[in-house]
Amino acid sequence: MKQGIHPRYEPVVFRDKAANTAFLTRLTRTSEATIEWEDGNTYPVIDVEISAASHPFYTGQQRVMDTAGRVERFKRRYGKEAS
Repeated sequence: MKQGIHPRYEPVVFRDKAANTAFLTRLTRTSEATIEWEDGNTYPVIDVEISAASHPFYTGQQRVMDTAGRVERFKRRYGKEAS
């Protein structure tokens, strides 16, 4: 591997504001804000609006659209099917 051409790959904490959770990972991106982690070390922190901890798909809170009702409403509004 060539020296000096790759970005730094360092530990970073992602903090999910919606779920009030955080997780430590490694990333090439960094931040000026820091946080003291559970192991006593200080890491850069990146605040995110949504993660797997708060996303409706992963938490089981997603809504299912009633597509059959939408089709029926369209047919009522715009008439019968063309023969």
